[in-house]
Amino acid sequence: MMIISSREFRDNQKKYFDLVDQNKQVIVQRGKDKAYILAPIGDIDCLSVNDALIEYVKEAEVELSQDKSIPIKDPENIWESIL
Repeated sequence: MMIISSREFRDNQKKYFDLVDQNKQVIVQRGKDKAYILAPIGDIDCLSVNDALIEYVKEAEVELSQDKSIPIKDPENIWESIL
């Protein structure tokens, strides 16, 4: 684990992003009371903060609660059930 100042991070961003890419933990200290962990965002993280996806899931939950879903009879041939 490496703890650096915000000035050090600002001056050497590439170096610290490369370290994070190598699975090193980097913490940026900002003042006395604030600190931040640098971490890459993966596909799962992007999906979890995607407002459009969240809205789509909420709509699907409403449809499911209102029995507006389409049951899949044969998982090997999904399109037969949908069309």
